[in-house]
Amino acid sequence: MKENYELILHIYQDAEMASYTLTNLIRDLKDRDNKIKKTLEDVLKDYEQWKSKMKTFLKKNNKEIDETSMFEKMMAKMGIRREVKKDNSDSSIADMLIKGVSMGSIDMEKKISQYKDDISSKELNYAKDFLKFQEKTIEIFKKYL
Repeated sequence: MKENYELILHIYQDAEMASYTLTNLIRDLKDRDNKIKKTLEDVLKDYEQWKSKMKTFLKKNNKEIDETSMFEKMMAKMGIRREVKKDNSDSSIADMLIKGVSMGSIDMEKKISQYKDDISSKELNYAKDFLKFQEKTIEIFKKYL
C-alpha cells in the first residue's frame, strides 16, 4: 500500500511548501500596511497544522519524509519577492496566492482520482479534507480581489 504514503507525502510536501512561501511573504510584508497580513498568518497556521499532522502520520508509519528541495523553495521565494516588489496590493497578493493554491488543489484532485481505488479510507479522507481546506483558502483570498 505504498500509494497511501505517496498521497500523504504529497499533502505534507504541499503544506510544507505553502508554509515556506507564506512565511516569506509575511516577512516581505512586515513593514507594509496590508490588510491581508492577518489572513496570511491564519492560513499559515492551518498549513502548519497540516504539515505537522502529515509528518506525524508518516513518522508513525516509519516512512521517509522527502522535503521540498532548496532550489524549489528559493525559486518560490524569489518569485514572491518579485511579485511583491511589482505590486504589493492586497488584491495582487490574493491573486498570486489563489493561483498557487489552485495549482495545488488541481494536483490534489488528480492524486485523489489516481489513488482512490488503491488507498484506505483514512488516507482518502485526509486527501479530501486537505482539498476542502485548499478550496476554502481560495475563497478566503477571493475576498481581497
